[in-house]
Amino acid sequence: MNRNIRKVAVIGSGVMGSRIACHFAGIGVQVLLLDIAPAALTDAEAAKGLQLTDKQVRNRIVNDALQATVKSKPSAVYTKAVAARINTGNIDDDLPKIADCDWILEAVVERLDIKQQLFEKIERYRRPGTLITTNTSGIPIHLMNEGRSEDFRKHFCGTHFFNPPRYLRLLEIIPGPDTDPKVLDFLTDYGSRHLGKITVLCKDTPAFIANRVGVFGFMAVFKAMQELGLNIDEIDSLTGTVMGRPKSATFRTGDVVGLDTLVMVAKNLPKNVPNDEAKDLFIVPPFIDTMLTNKWLGDKTGQGFYKMTKTRGADGQTKKEILTLDLDTMEYGPKKKTKFATIEAAKQLDDLKQRLGALYSGGDKAGEFYRRFHHLLFAYISNRVPEISDELYKIDDALRAGFGWDIGAFESWDALGVKRVLKKMTEAGMQVAPWVQQMLDAGITTFYKTEKGKRLYYDQRTKRYEPIPGAGVFILLEQLSENVVWRSSACKLYDIGDDVVALSWNTKMNTIGGEVLEGIQKAVTMAEERYKGLVIANSGPNFSAGANLGLVFMFAVEQEYDELDMAIRMFQSTTMRLRYSGIPVVVAPHGLTLGGGCELCLHADAVQAAAESYIGLVEVGVGLIPGGGGSKEMAVRAADRNIKEDIEVNYLQQLFINVGTAKVSTSAHEAFENFVLRPGHDAISVNLDRRIGDAKRKALLLWEQGYTQAAPRTDIKVQGRGGLGGLLAGVHGMWRGNYISDHDRLIAEKLAHVMCGGDLSQATTVSEQYLLDLEREAFLSLCGQKKTLERMQSILTSGKPLRN
Repeated sequence: MNRNIRKVAVIGSGVMGSRIACHFAGIGVQVLLLDIAPAALTDAEAAKGLQLTDKQVRNRIVNDALQATVKSKPSAVYTKAVAARINTGNIDDDLPKIADCDWILEAVVERLDIKQQLFEKIERYRRPGTLITTNTSGIPIHLMNEGRSEDFRKHFCGTHFFNPPRYLRLLEIIPGPDTDPKVLDFLTDYGSRHLGKITVLCKDTPAFIANRVGVFGFMAVFKAMQELGLNIDEIDSLTGTVMGRPKSATFRTGDVVGLDTLVMVAKNLPKNVPNDEAKDLFIVPPFIDTMLTNKWLGDKTGQGFYKMTKTRGADGQTKKEILTLDLDTMEYGPKKKTKFATIEAAKQLDDLKQRLGALYSGGDKAGEFYRRFHHLLFAYISNRVPEISDELYKIDDALRAGFGWDIGAFESWDALGVKRVLKKMTEAGMQVAPWVQQMLDAGITTFYKTEKGKRLYYDQRTKRYEPIPGAGVFILLEQLSENVVWRSSACKLYDIGDDVVALSWNTKMNTIGGEVLEGIQKAVTMAEERYKGLVIANSGPNFSAGANLGLVFMFAVEQEYDELDMAIRMFQSTTMRLRYSGIPVVVAPHGLTLGGGCELCLHADAVQAAAESYIGLVEVGVGLIPGGGGSKEMAVRAADRNIKEDIEVNYLQQLFINVGTAKVSTSAHEAFENFVLRPGHDAISVNLDRRIGDAKRKALLLWEQGYTQAAPRTDIKVQGRGGLGGLLAGVHGMWRGNYISDHDRLIAEKLAHVMCGGDLSQATTVSEQYLLDLEREAFLSLCGQKKTLERMQSILTSGKPLRN
């Protein structure tokens, strides 16, 4: 059966349901979102004379929930326009409409009786063969479909989205006893391909995989903290980014998730898994019970482990302060500064695996914490195989995608040395599963290895390495160390198969300096000589934070204008090398793609962006204009609009505003609205791990279609004074209204001068090089401004923009 998902029904519009609906709408699916009808009028409804039978009232709950979700921050939608794909209704009146849906997803309250009652109603209207899934974080799947028809049970399973579903990439799929394997295969592929998820097929065990191990991780931290006498601030300094976890660490994450949610899972596990060897660890500490009694549940109640206070100073300004809960006194106080020698030493190591080794070996209290925590974690995950998963890589996938860990638990054990750590755990009396020692006895010393570009994992059933599914679909450059065909101290060029190479670099925030520019030029040259296409992509949280601002600042402060001029020329020549290369170049950005990173995208033959790409030209924030071809390219794109001249000027104004306000797209979808990405040329990979594979296929397609190197353009029609007058009038109005400073006005005037082609008396046809020269001159002149230097210094020293 060729199954297509054209329309989805989401029943339950709470925090999860409405966000799941928005995520489906974001990928282009029509959504029917239903919830219960209210039992009573609000005061406002009564004042308007409305009745409970009015549609406005009956759909109030679902409409209010959807409206709140669309307005929420961080945004649950790629663009506000996607909400138009969501139709709302209520269960009593509109449930028959599910007959038109291809997938019915239940996301109501976590109560078995309520879910079972709803499923009975759904079966009256559901079309046979329609997918039916439940979003649950822990209710056993086999209990939910009791009494349902054979067709219902065959197409029913659990689909556990993690909140918020747009950003957290985990989708756990939990089969029921009668689920058709073809349904599981379809959902696994659909979740990965269309929803952008890391899909993990779970066993129907309590809390499934991610929550089972993730909540254990919380409890293990509590245990080690109490044994070592550490406080909340110390723990969050130990368990954040330094060890490859989200910056929210442990207790801030607890506040975001909600203490009641965390405790619900922790308390239910010992009841549901009485044979769990670590069940006593799930007994919540007394301070948790006190917080529950006080309703200090985290962000949802305004205070939890942390509390924000606002005070008004003598100057009349409101000051915010975050207070930390003292677990001994149960009173809030100022955050305490923390300092551990182990942390200070480890921070000097950029490689996470090396950093974990330094943390684990630390000689102070921090080092002891890391040893105790990791021993508890490693023992626990060893005993969960095969209970919750036959394949150990699924546990790591779930932790990375569901809890934001940079590397999984078994990967961490590999990094620290399996044999070395097991010896210490055995000495400490930890209960480690026998299969780990059996693996070592067989001469296999790691849980993972890479062989001929393929990622393999140790399978305790076959007692040998097996390939992780997805080879060929997911191209992860960090796993292709054997395929490096050229390297420098900053860059690596990988052969990713089918005569395509991929360039990546590893600098702080993946910024672009001279060595990276040389690497890009070298990659283009090598690709032209030996390959069919070039992909430019990076690993890590972000594609690139832009040009190396520190280098620009140094040249500007020392008034080395010749050096600065050479650096700008090199950047421009590199982006133009991408534009006019002899082979197709596809850039695959993700995360922050700012300034120079955006300019690489603007000059590629095509862009294959991850959905979570935040792209924009932000140079005005440091007192400059885009100098790597970005200002030129905005003028070119304005000229290429095949519309009337007066409207073309308005289009130019829009591009000018986007650059002049340093507008950054909040998603790759919004980058199309901002004219950074181009319909028909550029595309989006919802799944981050698919973008490089998708970019490779795009490069090959361009090659097979007969890619031909273009000639530099000399046919760009710029507006001259006609366009310049309109732009400067707008700038002057903003300045007179005190919306922008004197220096903002100067920067905007420079930008307008470039984008209009200079002070030309009429619309004129010019070359790209002409515009690049204007751009470079404006960039250099701004580097000589004191206020620009102050802005650059502020970003470099504090990371905060200065509006002077």
